[in-house]
Amino acid sequence: MTAKTENEIEITATGSASGCCGGGSCGTGAAPAQTAGVTTVYQVSGMTCGHCEGAVSAEVSAIAGVSSVTAEAATGRVTVVSEAPLDEEAVRAAVDEAGYELVGPAA
Repeated sequence: MTAKTENEIEITATGSASGCCGGGSCGTGAAPAQTAGVTTVYQVSGMTCGHCEGAVSAEVSAIAGVSSVTAEAATGRVTVVSEAPLDEEAVRAAVDEAGYELVGPAA
């Protein structure tokens, strides 16, 4: 019974500390990125290939608080997941450093 109680306590602690399944979706339909922070989609002009996507992703990833970046040259969209909303000027500077232009938040 002690082992079962310890196991139950462990499960409860894990659930309260990091959500269902340690941050997974657990069949709720919620994507982990939605629970992990703020998702913002930006429009960037000038990206034409995978190299462009990599350059923009690398620079934006260097911004403090950013946990993931997905750049898509075909659409010009850059999806950023961060701990808190980002300063648009910081994103603009990162995109500029990569050699591209931040148009602004995607519509």
